[in-house]
Amino acid sequence: MNQSYEENTPRRILICDDEPDIVSALEIYLQREGYRTLCAYDGAQALDILAVEAVDLVLLDCMMPRMDGITALQHIRQDSNVPIIFLTAKTEEQDIITGLEAGADDYVTKPFRPSELMARIHSLLRRYTALGGALPSQKDALVHTVGDISLDHRTRHVTLAGEDITLTPREYDILYFLMRHPGEVFSPSELYQRVWQDMPLGAEGTVAVHIRHLREKLEIDPAHPRWIKVVWGQGYKLESEPKEDKL
Repeated sequence: MNQSYEENTPRRILICDDEPDIVSALEIYLQREGYRTLCAYDGAQALDILAVEAVDLVLLDCMMPRMDGITALQHIRQDSNVPIIFLTAKTEEQDIITGLEAGADDYVTKPFRPSELMARIHSLLRRYTALGGALPSQKDALVHTVGDISLDHRTRHVTLAGEDITLTPREYDILYFLMRHPGEVFSPSELYQRVWQDMPLGAEGTVAVHIRHLREKLEIDPAHPRWIKVVWGQGYKLESEPKEDKL
């Protein structure tokens, strides 16, 4: 799948929803904000577009004919880390977690306010596609190393013991935050507020899903993590030095 991060070009957003009225409305809102849009009406069409087009962000509906959003998400995440916002009419926490499990970076429940959706889109693109902008002035603030884990914020490149690690945009953002605060404990709500800059219902489950995904990618044995630890009753922390335990 192609992905473009060229500077000074409009960001391209793929809208995938089986309701034409919603797609048309989103096109209007996005184009007013200066984005270019591509449209699909089921998951299979979205995959076809992603196979040939450079896309900077995907808005993906949950319930669609032919191929639903969850299945499409799973296919996209096989070889792309493009930011994905899940659009769902379902408000149950478990349904939202299912979307996050499949690889979504964020979610918005229908009916949604256009201003809320635009804010989430701006936030994701600001973090994951704008490589210029205001960066820390000191070089050592851009490169972080904790034990075997190394993160270069200039290139958003992560390695574990010298091996490249592929993270989704949201996984990267969580790891970047934790690596800037090694040894400090953050509750799920604190992590959500600091990383997502929001505090919706279901934050604890949302954070837990992303932490589990990070462990699967960074830990030799995710069931007995060396780096990303739970401090029971308090939250999560990144160990400054690995310690074996039964968490």
